[in-house]
Amino acid sequence: MRRLSAFALALAASIPAFAVEVRPAEAALADVHRIYIEQLGGGKTSDQFRDMLIASMQGTGLFVLTENPERADATLKGSGDDLIYTEQRGSSDSIGVHANAGESSSSRAQSAGASSSLSAGVGVSDSESSHSQERRHEATGSVRLVDKNGDVIWSTTQESAGGKFRSAMADVADKIVRQLADETRKMREAAAETRSKTTSAAADTVSSR
Repeated sequence: MRRLSAFALALAASIPAFAVEVRPAEAALADVHRIYIEQLGGGKTSDQFRDMLIASMQGTGLFVLTENPERADATLKGSGDDLIYTEQRGSSDSIGVHANAGESSSSRAQSAGASSSLSAGVGVSDSESSHSQERRHEATGSVRLVDKNGDVIWSTTQESAGGKFRSAMADVADKIVRQLADETRKMREAAAETRSKTTSAAADTVSSR
């Protein structure tokens, strides 16, 4: 009986090992538990963006964040930038109406002389111009998750103009981590289901012997 149990365990362990070699790169997310976030590229706010990613990722409860890249299952790399600029808008409208009319005549005789003239003019003009400035805020972030072999197992690009209660950069960090967390949960659930089926199949094989 002990020999059969040992055989079942060996069989269950060997099948997932083979599955790892043929599964897509995204499925490797199931094995990522410890992450190192390296220094990000981008503008002056890249350090702040990294801190936001760390705080948001810790809030998921799915990962352990480490400052030692040697201990990490994967490394998060990429860049982020936070732009603040002023958008200027200008417009002008004008209306003009002009009309002129004129008439003149003259006659002379030895004993009398006459002359007449008539002129009229109408002019209407109106113009309006406007100029406005609007302060805009936009943040972007592009990151990728790289395993110890240097393979990219996950990536995303997010952007935001900010929210009512959150800055643009904080919103981008939250979007990135939320997407990573959702896909990691799916991969972990799929891996757990595969292990369950494998163990069940191994047990059925043993019982049938």
